[in-house]
Amino acid sequence: MISGSLLTGGLAACSKSPDVQALVSEAGEYHRKGDNKAAVIQLKNALQQSPEDMHARLLLGTVYLDTNDPQSAEKELRKAIELGMARDKALPPLARSLIMQGKFEAVLAEAGDAPDDLAAALARGNAFLGLGKGDEAKQAFELARKLSPDHPDVLIGLARHATLSRDTQLASRYADEATARNPANADAWQFKADLLRAQNKAEEALAAYEEVLKIKPNAAPALVSRAGIEIGMGKYDAARANLEAARKAGSATIIGIYTQALLEYREGKHAAALEQLQRILRSAPDHMPSQLLAGSAQYALGATQQAEVHLKTYLDSHPKDINARKLYAAVLLKNGEAKRAQTVASEALKDAPQDPQLLAIAGESSWQSNDLRAASDYFKKASAIAPQDAMIRASLGKAKLGQGDSDAAIAEFEKAYALDKKDQTGTALVLSYVQQKRFDKALELVNGMEKEQPKNARLRLLKGAVHLARNDTANARKSFEEVLAIEPLNYPAAASLANLDVKEGKPDSAKKRLESLLEKDPKNPEVLQALGALAAQQKQNEEATRWFERAHAENPDAMQAAGQLFMQYVRNGQKQKALSLAQKLQSANPQSPEALEMLGNAHFANGNREASLEAYEKLAVLKPDAAGVHYHVGILQLGAQKQAQAAAAFKKALALHPDYIEAHLGLASIDVMAGRHEPALGTARNLQKQHPKSPAGHLLEGEVLMAQKKPALAAGAFERAFAAGKNGQTAQKLHAALVLAGKEKEADSHINEWLKAHPNDSASHAYLALHYLSTGQNKQAIRQYETIVKGDPKNVRALNNLAWAYQQEKDSRALKLAENAYGIDPRNPAVMDTLGGILVENGEVQRGLELLEKAVAGAPDAPDIRLRYAEALVKAGDKEKARSELKTLVDSGKDFPKLKDARALLAQL
Repeated sequence: MISGSLLTGGLAACSKSPDVQALVSEAGEYHRKGDNKAAVIQLKNALQQSPEDMHARLLLGTVYLDTNDPQSAEKELRKAIELGMARDKALPPLARSLIMQGKFEAVLAEAGDAPDDLAAALARGNAFLGLGKGDEAKQAFELARKLSPDHPDVLIGLARHATLSRDTQLASRYADEATARNPANADAWQFKADLLRAQNKAEEALAAYEEVLKIKPNAAPALVSRAGIEIGMGKYDAARANLEAARKAGSATIIGIYTQALLEYREGKHAAALEQLQRILRSAPDHMPSQLLAGSAQYALGATQQAEVHLKTYLDSHPKDINARKLYAAVLLKNGEAKRAQTVASEALKDAPQDPQLLAIAGESSWQSNDLRAASDYFKKASAIAPQDAMIRASLGKAKLGQGDSDAAIAEFEKAYALDKKDQTGTALVLSYVQQKRFDKALELVNGMEKEQPKNARLRLLKGAVHLARNDTANARKSFEEVLAIEPLNYPAAASLANLDVKEGKPDSAKKRLESLLEKDPKNPEVLQALGALAAQQKQNEEATRWFERAHAENPDAMQAAGQLFMQYVRNGQKQKALSLAQKLQSANPQSPEALEMLGNAHFANGNREASLEAYEKLAVLKPDAAGVHYHVGILQLGAQKQAQAAAAFKKALALHPDYIEAHLGLASIDVMAGRHEPALGTARNLQKQHPKSPAGHLLEGEVLMAQKKPALAAGAFERAFAAGKNGQTAQKLHAALVLAGKEKEADSHINEWLKAHPNDSASHAYLALHYLSTGQNKQAIRQYETIVKGDPKNVRALNNLAWAYQQEKDSRALKLAENAYGIDPRNPAVMDTLGGILVENGEVQRGLELLEKAVAGAPDAPDIRLRYAEALVKAGDKEKARSELKTLVDSGKDFPKLKDARALLAQL
């Protein structure tokens, strides 16, 4: 770094007025003391009186350098040169300003190559260092040393070159020489202190920074660096005082803000730390230490999706950072990405095979991926390396429990608890006893823990959970009430009591309990969301929406509260509100994966698939390693008939997650669309081999065989799928295949057997009703629709189709039911069509015609609706308009079941 030592002398000129001369002199004094704010004020006052003063410009440029404003510094220094400032005085600070901006070639152009110019040689040396040209840098500094062997900038330059050459001994020797020969030079001490800090010599570095501050009491770099060391030593008050002093000195550097964020983070003030880091990342997104710390802060705040984005950005630049990789794997685990976490951990273990934490993370990711043997192996290795680590022991117990070895699991939990009688290990042991139904043992342990910590609310909460597990609701209630006596705002206890109230048929008591908690903590998002969920459970949708809206309004930055409100809007069919909320969230949080996902889903719900795809493609950039996101992009591409792009997206998902069944199915569906049936069948059979317990491979085989028009064979595949995983959708597919195979009785028997066992499966009732309706079996269709409407009186589709079926059977209830459907959804073309048709048939031709005309306008490509409208026009005597509608229909070229009827009617007219 080029110091200010070449700037001394000549700051006052004979041409100055006494006032200007005094102002510049005062500014110089302020600058020497490190009070840069005051120096800038005095210099600007001087330049107001004398804007052509080159000495004031030179000093102002130098002060701007010390306040980390190289752009303003360059402007002032170039102005000083224009006004006649001597080159040997202006070049050092100008070169420094350019180097701070990364303009190394510009420095070389300014410096030239004069062999006897000290300032030029120093400028070239520092520029070559910036360009990574070590040999040229050394030559320049060696030349400078011949010209001035004791100059601090020469020795600092040689030390920096040695540092970049990884010769720390030589660098230290030059640094010692620089301070020994220039004991009053702050830059020499600053460099030495920074070098000592990099070598983890904290005490010696602090002493060197103290020397800087003796020379320049308000030197911000020294204050900030000293604060950084003090944070590492846990001296938070001292660090805060140094950072405050740096702030008062007018320093707002990235490193200063970062160090403040680090202090906040270490003190557990994660939200405050994140606020500081966001200041940095808005203007300097490539500041990798801030990306790493932001990831840590987001993880601590539970915002693991955002944490993943920050950590991925950091690791793209620092792929070998073991600690960052460990944290990234832990974040992926929290985000439900166990397979990816397993990959990250196993790759990191190649570089750090004896790291017990990394082994534990690899074990946890294997456990979550259901690879219990691998999990057990990892935990065993970790436990062997760190036998006194209670949490690793507990994790090994969990793996044993997953493998069904309950006794070994209990033994490990007991060892963990013996090593460290913390709540966490004790809780693991209690829960393992509960899993084995050894409730007395669990209560004995939790009672013992409670005696040692009588005011620990978490232990009473745990005891309540044990009582619940043994169906002792009275004692469970007692334990949860005791929790609230200790911690009146304990939400888990209040929620547990509210759940007991609901189970006992007392929803009003549950509501009162939660509202009582809300009175003490009006903004609590968990309570507000619980009240919303309770209202939704009672089918009080308007009240539920109000609670969710309040939760979001009171906690606008809480993504979970926003997500709950978004889902409520979606459930209510309030698509535009859902979209507005998602747009607001994404605008306020452009790097939030949750907000982007909501935006994509909202656009999809509103029918804007192009915008939905755009949102998901942005999400794929934010989360390039998320297989599920690439799969969703593929589905949207497929919907847009972009098969090639969809296939690429599915392949990306499979590259990240080779066992991603849905992505395999997506690729197979593209093969089927293209008529490539054999590759699709190959995929189906591979899935059957790789996942013998999954119905997916059999379902795919059935779909391919249906596409090949082999319904009898398809029915066999669907039967195998149904046996592997019984559900209504597979029952429907089996019914359709059996019908096409000519086995309608068998088909009906099978699906009716399913519906008898699952009477609330409205989707299967609707499927079967539509089948009956389309085959003219109106009475059977009516029975199915009546079942649906009984369970969901506002189901518009069921009401509409039931009204139509009634009309076909001359049932007088048809009109009233059609009016009900229209009252619920008056803009639905299908509803207007049904009601209009019934009205025309019942003699209310004019009103019927109006509705049918609106239906055609709302669904201009629906041939059945247009035909019904034409028939009504004929009935009303408007043959000319009917002829026009029929001609439009016939000339469209669309094939539909009643095309012959349309042609016949047109011929009659």
